[in-house]
Amino acid sequence: MLKIFKHLRKKDWLLVTLGVAFIALSVWLELRIPGYMREITMLVQAPGTEVSEIWIQGLWMLGTAFMAMITTVIVGYLSGRVAAGFGRDLRVKVFGKVMSFGMAEVNGFSVPSLITRGTNDISMVEQIITIGFMTLVRSPIMAVWATTRVFDQGLEWAIATMVSVGVLLVTIVILIIFALPKFKIIPKLTDRLNLVAREHLSGIRVVKAYNAKAHEAEKFEKANHELMKTNRFAERMMASLWPVVGVVMQALPLAIYLIGAYLINNAIGEFDLEESGALFASMMVFAQYAIQVVMSFLMMSFMLVFLPQAIIAARRINEVLEKEETLTYPETSQSPTNTYTGVAVEFRGVNFKYPEADDYVLEDINFTIKDGETAAFIGATGSGKSTVLKLITRAYDRTSGEIAIAGKDIKVYTEKELTDKIGYTLQKATLLSGSIASNVAFGKKDATAHLSDIKEATDLAQAEEFISKLEQTYESEITQGATNVSGGQRQRLSIARTLFRKSDILIFDDSFSALDYKTDRKLREALKKNRRDVTKLIVAQRVSTIMDADKIIVLDEGRVVGVGTHQALLENCNVYYEIASSQLSKEELANG
Repeated sequence: MLKIFKHLRKKDWLLVTLGVAFIALSVWLELRIPGYMREITMLVQAPGTEVSEIWIQGLWMLGTAFMAMITTVIVGYLSGRVAAGFGRDLRVKVFGKVMSFGMAEVNGFSVPSLITRGTNDISMVEQIITIGFMTLVRSPIMAVWATTRVFDQGLEWAIATMVSVGVLLVTIVILIIFALPKFKIIPKLTDRLNLVAREHLSGIRVVKAYNAKAHEAEKFEKANHELMKTNRFAERMMASLWPVVGVVMQALPLAIYLIGAYLINNAIGEFDLEESGALFASMMVFAQYAIQVVMSFLMMSFMLVFLPQAIIAARRINEVLEKEETLTYPETSQSPTNTYTGVAVEFRGVNFKYPEADDYVLEDINFTIKDGETAAFIGATGSGKSTVLKLITRAYDRTSGEIAIAGKDIKVYTEKELTDKIGYTLQKATLLSGSIASNVAFGKKDATAHLSDIKEATDLAQAEEFISKLEQTYESEITQGATNVSGGQRQRLSIARTLFRKSDILIFDDSFSALDYKTDRKLREALKKNRRDVTKLIVAQRVSTIMDADKIIVLDEGRVVGVGTHQALLENCNVYYEIASSQLSKEELANG
């Protein structure tokens, strides 16, 4: 828990220190109030007391109470400011850390868990600062200070107070033993519930298409019921504390008054009226001190229950912030160890397996793609086509071997250099809420300043046709999830976003699959004509998409089984021939 506070700013530490000082002042002021009550009680009983004397003590007591209230308000303001600022800083750091993760780290945490850690868990830490700052600092000070005052008033009353505190502490310990394990698993169950809800919402079209609403509702109900059952048990255990608190809070004053009555009665029996008056005043004061002692221990006990939840939340946040990144980039570009003149991309003996996996996904991958070439990757589902592209973009790092771009190992490029050099279109087109222009010029603050480049990119991507028919053309809004455009339109805008960057290497990871054959052909012709010097890497399932490529690389079960042109592979590669023969007619095969 304490480790997370290293992210607290120096200015906030100053506010914390100031808050502690005000808390101590507030406690001192509150403990002065019973003293004034004692003075007023003694004055009322003393013969010949002037009303003005009582008024003076009363005004002092009201002034002290008012000052205590002001200091408490100041502490609340300071704690709220520290908590809000700390929460803001944590969210920025967690989000920034997540953005720096590679796919291995993201998959290790899972997206729903990262969302929970960046929202619910940080809110829990904020709450513990807001509430706990006052409780964890104020209650110990009040408990120690008030306890010393209690023992000054009389041993009999002090014993009654300590017995009450003991009953509360025993109850709290029992609750912690039974409820704490449940509180520990609640965040994991919340992650699970978020996962189920997120899957259902993101895949709602599939759910409706297969009429699987009842099945999904059952999954959600199971996760929801498990969370509810655990939460209910923990909350019931906590609720059982209140009857004990109620009994103690009622029994303690009763015990104080009974003991006081007994002591006063003895004093009266001995005709010591002065002593009896002092005992009555002490009893009134002690009742206030005793309640403050019990309330202080009670609030500390409550924090002992809620603190573990905050500790778990802080630990989960720290796991993200302290996660050692497997994917790192140099701060400045480094000199290449080898130089390959005229070669855009080269794989040399590359092997890869996913983190914590036993089997290799890619084995001994070797190929060379020259500048300006169009290279295509084809193979059965699961053969490793997309994985090859992920290694080029460093979504994952190769397990062994060497990958070079423009004669330099990809690990010597800075992140900006590598991303500037590569334009990448994913198989699943993702557009963000905003205008068409802002999506195509993604990453640029002012998209309208690049309108000519946007138009060029959308024209090449064959998106100009449908954009020009829209009322606001490039300023037309894209809704969240891009639900107001079709799959083909979404894919063309995604391709336009890649072309807008004017990168040296363009990667299309099965990006043409959502396009019809006519649009597919027109797009490839436009790329060949207008981006002749750009190296293009295409993953495709359709042979017609790649048959004109300069080089086709055939993958099978994570190995390269053929490299060559369409015609050469038809003659020399059985895997490619089988794929081609399943899609092309005999005449098309014969004509190559």
